[in-house]
Amino acid sequence: MAHTHEHNAGHGKAFAIGIGLNIAFVAIEIFYGLAANSSALLADAGHNASDVLSLIFAWAAIWLASVRPKGKYTYGLRKTTILVSILNALLLFGAVIAIGWDAIGQLKNPEPVAGKQVMIVATIGFVINAATALLFMKGQKHDLNIKGAFLHMAADAGVSLGVVVGGLLISLTGAQWIDPVMSFLIIVVILWGTWRLFTDSIDLALDSVPNHIDLEKVRQLILSQNGVKSIHDLHIWAMSTTQVALTAHLIMPEGVSDDFISTLQHKLQHEFGIEHTTFQIENKRIEDECRNNC
Repeated sequence: MAHTHEHNAGHGKAFAIGIGLNIAFVAIEIFYGLAANSSALLADAGHNASDVLSLIFAWAAIWLASVRPKGKYTYGLRKTTILVSILNALLLFGAVIAIGWDAIGQLKNPEPVAGKQVMIVATIGFVINAATALLFMKGQKHDLNIKGAFLHMAADAGVSLGVVVGGLLISLTGAQWIDPVMSFLIIVVILWGTWRLFTDSIDLALDSVPNHIDLEKVRQLILSQNGVKSIHDLHIWAMSTTQVALTAHLIMPEGVSDDFISTLQHKLQHEFGIEHTTFQIENKRIEDECRNNC
């Protein structure tokens, strides 16, 4: 718990700066998107607005995960980090619908777009998004929520760069259809990243084994320990986007050494990052009775 709290505190400043910068930029994009009649700018503003909400939700979830277990919430509120990942994916899907609707309208009724204004605003966006992504670069290796924030901001930087290219092409060619086409390219980028976020979040919510853990390697490590004859009811699941739990029944002869469990727990944490483990030790007689009667 202390580790999670320190982790959240360490990234609090990054979240605050990232949220502040992106709120200011969303306001700029909306203003100039309307002034320049650019669906691409408005599309990017919608995407950035959803990312602001994502940053806020991720920050809140990381804080909630540090709250000590209380009452009926015996695991605390760690699972909120997973629920927020699903919520963020749904927000992005909603943004895609809005972006697509606006772009279709622009294709049906094209209007002049101020290419130079689009380029200037999008360039500002590229700088802001890239700077925000750098704030989360270090922590992304240890926390999926931080990694999600980093990937969102890095993708936004790429999208803003695409809008700059679109503005340049409009200025050079005068082809107004380029703007809504850029919007559809933005949709593809968002969907590509969001679908993975959504499916990974659903997997964690359904208590599947986290992607970074090889179930068979965990099983083999446990079976390789002295005295372990077999294993059953092995379960591995995510308690949050950063914490993993494991339970298992081990068939072992009587007289397990005092340090057996602590040694095994240390190996699982060191090799797989599994911090919360519970083992039920069963002797050989129980296994034989189960084989005959279960």
